[in-house]
Amino acid sequence: MATAPSSAPPARELGPLAGSLNHPKSRWVPVPWSELPGFEDDALHEGWSAMITNCARPNAAFAPLCREVRQLALAETEEQRQWMRERLQPYRVESPTGPVEGKLTSYYEPVFEASRRPTAQHTVPLYQAPAGLVARRPWFTRQEIDTLPQAQAALRGREIAWLADPIDVLMLHIQGSGRLRITEPDGSQRTVRVAFSATNEQPYRSVQQWLQSQGATKVSLWPDDTKQWVAQNPQRLSQLLWSNPRYVFFREEPLADIDAGTGPIGAQGVPLTAGRSIAVDRESIPYGTPVWLASPGPAVPLSRLVVAQDTGSAIVGAVRADYFAGTGAEAGRLAARMNQPLRLWVLWPK
Repeated sequence: MATAPSSAPPARELGPLAGSLNHPKSRWVPVPWSELPGFEDDALHEGWSAMITNCARPNAAFAPLCREVRQLALAETEEQRQWMRERLQPYRVESPTGPVEGKLTSYYEPVFEASRRPTAQHTVPLYQAPAGLVARRPWFTRQEIDTLPQAQAALRGREIAWLADPIDVLMLHIQGSGRLRITEPDGSQRTVRVAFSATNEQPYRSVQQWLQSQGATKVSLWPDDTKQWVAQNPQRLSQLLWSNPRYVFFREEPLADIDAGTGPIGAQGVPLTAGRSIAVDRESIPYGTPVWLASPGPAVPLSRLVVAQDTGSAIVGAVRADYFAGTGAEAGRLAARMNQPLRLWVLWPK
């Protein structure tokens, strides 16, 4: 699953390619379209919305094609496929050391009930960033935030809302965004989006890996198995939470009806499209790049057009991607299961 976006320095724009090209974390090798598994079968019109969204903030190489992309919005799938053959060149993404296969995981936008004020049930805060937080400078760890008076004083008054379950808050920290159905002090309810704002710049550690190190054998259905473990080991809840020092801060965003069907804003600065947006290491693939993704499963076999529109501190390496599954519980169940082999091809303008 994706974690909050890292604060790495901006990657350079990539120009037109001629033959293979080496990047800081990948090598792109030109290949024929016939190498792309399932290219003739993908329902491209489903991915075209991500292509159009991409054109709101395209990278420099793709920007000249955006007018044509928009014109093809209602075209037949075969016309879109032919346009891709004529205007784009596939490049197989490889590790600089040679491997062409990597790992695909998945993330989603969770939805939780929350209260604007703490209650007997809602006791776990979700915070805005504290004043004085400096990018790339480590702040208090998760354990220190929970225990040190000076950390708690810095966050006092920065609460966005309160949730009932600390594992749900941890889930929001890991996913980097979500929706809250908030009950206001007057009893009214509204749904808002909470988006990534900043982190404490501490290292991310996998809670699932920590559980496995503690002898837990069934942690594949995150977060259900984790909640079950906590129910059986309530005295160790803090130890589990503190195993991940990284802490994420959020900002609240209104969720208009027109936005309800779109995903959160990714690191590219455009809304994510369920099933068609991926998070990547931008030192391997720049934002705004169409990508052909192929993964045999076992959670779900995938061969499809996607667009690189997000990143995450755990998404590192050449052939590495996090698949945006969508919003809500069903998307969360898919995201929890997905950890499978991956191959990638960037589709770069000729």
